[in-house]
Amino acid sequence: MAVIKRITTQKKNKERFNIFLDHGNGKEEYAFSVDQNVLIKFQLQKGLELDDLDLSEIQFDDEVKKGINTAVHYLSHRMRSEKEVVDYLKKKEVDGPIIQEILHKLGEYNYINDRDFAIAYVRTQMNTTQKGPEVIKRELNEKGIVNHLIGESLEEFKEEQQLATAKNLVEKLHNKSSKVSSMEQRQKIETALRRKGFPWNIIEAALAESEDSLSEEDEWDALKHQGEKAIKKYQKFEGYIFEQKVKQALYRKGFNLGQIERYLDSIKEE
Repeated sequence: MAVIKRITTQKKNKERFNIFLDHGNGKEEYAFSVDQNVLIKFQLQKGLELDDLDLSEIQFDDEVKKGINTAVHYLSHRMRSEKEVVDYLKKKEVDGPIIQEILHKLGEYNYINDRDFAIAYVRTQMNTTQKGPEVIKRELNEKGIVNHLIGESLEEFKEEQQLATAKNLVEKLHNKSSKVSSMEQRQKIETALRRKGFPWNIIEAALAESEDSLSEEDEWDALKHQGEKAIKKYQKFEGYIFEQKVKQALYRKGFNLGQIERYLDSIKEE
């Protein structure tokens, strides 16, 4: 049995109190500190006797209170999923049983709510990024959101908005790949949109509604650009072998044989 001999306010934090105990040897010793709410809850005051169970309960409650403060500070920057909060508390070396109590309290205060978090996350991603639903789904899964909540939240990302985002990406990618054939350009765009997480039906619709083929003049310019690179690469060869290697290189780049023959005829005339 221990007796509280003195309680003092901490200098740097006026909401925390130092508890000094006498364990029966007549000596006053610092034992632990507690939050103001814990002090009030357990009615801690000078002369109060505390057994080992009392001390364990007090210190457990204080660890929970400190953990809640840590979690609230973490949540003050932006919404977090429950898994993110748990991972953060583990990094802060908070024990498992205390984390569970912290989660319970945060849930009561509605500081964490995975459904609200998932919906807000989807809205933010669809309005501020060019990610497709599959990428957003993967990110929510990594944040510990369960499948049925992921499905509910992704309903926010309507197909018409997916299509608008995909079409915007198509236009940007057209401009970045103007020196390749229309076939290779289309393949690059399809790959990029799949990597961004758009489903195939959205990709097809975005390409169909956008100008996804080069003009004849642009296609010819792209062919000349790629042709010059092929000629430089295979310049050590001559005659038939040189011509075949250039043909093969340009064919692999997505140009048709008629265009390639026309290009080779044009360089022979130079």
